[in-house]
Amino acid sequence: MSRAPVSSAKIKSYRTGHRAEMIAGIYFRLRGYRILARRYKTPMGEIDLVIARRGVVAFVEVKARETMQSALEAVHEKNRMRVQNAALHFIARHPELGNMTMRFDVWAVVLWRGFVPVAIRHLDNAWLSG
Repeated sequence: MSRAPVSSAKIKSYRTGHRAEMIAGIYFRLRGYRILARRYKTPMGEIDLVIARRGVVAFVEVKARETMQSALEAVHEKNRMRVQNAALHFIARHPELGNMTMRFDVWAVVLWRGFVPVAIRHLDNAWLSG
């Protein structure tokens, strides 16, 4: 069975997202967070970044778009549920983190030419777990 060819737009989007996640990792490290996981995959979905600092573990959804508004709007209900379910999977696999406060963050970025961040917005505790 052969796979369908991947479009150049899809490849560009994948690379942009990967760059945004790398930049987000640098951003959080500079602010004193430990990176616990990058692109953590579960049967329920993927978490872009899992970070920790001062008794808090945060599950970060990274979004890179052409405008800040479109990046923030890209975190919709289905997306949030995927991250929440994956976070429960992560905590189950790392019981030593179970006593930490959990939160869900959004890190949105506008990249100029797909590389240079021109706008960054970090929403900590962007939504409450249902």
